Amino acid sequence: MNEYKISNWLPTTIKEVRALGWEEVDVVLFSGDAYVDHPSFGAAVIGRILEREGLKVAIVPQPNWQDDLRDFKKMGKPRLFFAITAGCMDSMVNHYTANKRKRSNDAYTPGDRAGARPDYATIVYSNIIKKLYPDVPLIIGGIEASLRRVTHYDYWSDGLKPSILIESKADLLFYGMGEKSLIVLVDQLRAGKELKELTDIPQTAFVVQKDQTVPSCAEWDEFELFGYEACQAEKINYARNFKVIEEESNRMEPETRLIQAHGDRKVVINPAWPPLSMEEADQYSDLPFTRLPHPKYNSKGSIPAYEMIRHSINIHRGCFGGCGFCTISAHQGKFIASRSEASVLREAEKVAQMPDFKGYISDVGGPSANMYKMEGIHLSICQSCKRPSCIYPTVCKNLNTDHRPMSNLYDKVTNIKGVKKAFIGSGIRYDLIFHRVDDEQVNQGNLDYLDQVIGKHVSGRLKVAPEHTDDEVLKIMRKPSFSQFDQLKKFFDKANEKYGLKQQLIPYFISSHPGSTVESMADLAAIMKERNFKLEQVQDFTPTPMTLATVIYYTGYHPYTLEKVYTAKTSEQKQAQKKFFFWYKSEYRKELIAELRKSGRPDLEKRLFNK
Repeated sequence: MNEYKISNWLPTTIKEVRALGWEEVDVVLFSGDAYVDHPSFGAAVIGRILEREGLKVAIVPQPNWQDDLRDFKKMGKPRLFFAITAGCMDSMVNHYTANKRKRSNDAYTPGDRAGARPDYATIVYSNIIKKLYPDVPLIIGGIEASLRRVTHYDYWSDGLKPSILIESKADLLFYGMGEKSLIVLVDQLRAGKELKELTDIPQTAFVVQKDQTVPSCAEWDEFELFGYEACQAEKINYARNFKVIEEESNRMEPETRLIQAHGDRKVVINPAWPPLSMEEADQYSDLPFTRLPHPKYNSKGSIPAYEMIRHSINIHRGCFGGCGFCTISAHQGKFIASRSEASVLREAEKVAQMPDFKGYISDVGGPSANMYKMEGIHLSICQSCKRPSCIYPTVCKNLNTDHRPMSNLYDKVTNIKGVKKAFIGSGIRYDLIFHRVDDEQVNQGNLDYLDQVIGKHVSGRLKVAPEHTDDEVLKIMRKPSFSQFDQLKKFFDKANEKYGLKQQLIPYFISSHPGSTVESMADLAAIMKERNFKLEQVQDFTPTPMTLATVIYYTGYHPYTLEKVYTAKTSEQKQAQKKFFFWYKSEYRKELIAELRKSGRPDLEKRLFNK
């Protein structure tokens, strides 16, 4: 691996294009992130797939949208299309805190520098391209486009926004993980078809006139959602839409095309692909990534998001947890797409050969660390299922929860030459580990897995996410009872003692989540005090597009029951809840006591502040 051989990367300048001997570029890809050629960065994956398909791809990372727009012009017209992604994060989540304060840093920019991308980056970039090159096809994708594909609540403007297709004026949107759709698109364009003819590619969305008939696959049904204007008129219509969208997103083999009117036009959203096969997951992971930032950043400071994952390995995608505040299943899907052991080990060997590798793999995991190779025992049952979570309110009896394949994989990764330790940095679902099945070998294997992780694969701190202690809040979150955290704590302490370790268990919690009140937060604080925890991994709830919790926050209704749910909304209400995380700080004591007295809860005041 030669860090300075420029041909190892996709070209980022016209000079690099010419150095490759290219007269023209097939695709120009704009990204809101710095260009890091690593499988954890979506723009790099898309670029490498297009390259594998034989296309000449150039990438323009973090283009300047405030000058004479030279970054948008420098590659000229591509032969096939422009592609745009805001990056690995929604640009508004990237830019603002839960209190809507502008962040002073950006982990996806060299030097952790803020200001390298605009708010609503996908829309800004797209409108520039459409103005400069109105006749060139434009495709948008990535998490910002994916989760804003329908009418959505935007926390930062505090209102409903139309589908991002309307405001961006893009010709086609890829939602979710777009590799398969991209390959089909390229094949169809090579066959001589125009973009406007491609109305039947799964996992894509586009806009047509409201009265226009759109050809599709013969087996697809259609469902018309409440339109943008209907959602603006009645919040409950927006809540009703969410239930349909989430259920369709959680099908193993979706067959329903969703339609949503926006004035005299309509957004058409084709159903998603079935989950990736292991062979497909391997193909996308085995692409020739350098695993490095582009050399142009060598003197511009480190890229924090890259530093975090540079020596990590992603072993699967998707999550069947279905947490109410999380967008993973909406973007990556509910069903797990796992890589083969051989593919993971090949990547581990590459990591071990990196010049800066010191023997420690930072993470062998995924969205949730312990879902590798888990799927339905009888897939025919999964094919008719549409529940949002396979493990809430109870673990599905049809789910294979065997952790032994992960234990075996960890052992093999650790035995690779040059690897001293492989850590598990991703979050672990302990409710999966403690779930009991009829097979005692599986039950014991699951406990052995947890013992192995604590004894060998924790870098001093095991991070888990109970999120709250109140059962009613946990019900809305789709998280297990807090009693299971106590079960984990006992196991953790016992394993620490067994191995002679002094590791910490670090719980994550959220304040101001729908359903959470000052009283439930005070109870959370008291429970943590009684267990000798002083919290540090905490956050205030941030409404993000396409989550259950965001729908409740905006509408006041639970979309599955249409019952009303309380949510803290004002800055004062949110701060009142968040301060209970830090009950032990003297500067908050008077305020917290006043809050509890106002609520008529002397019992909580006594639990928190009496010695």
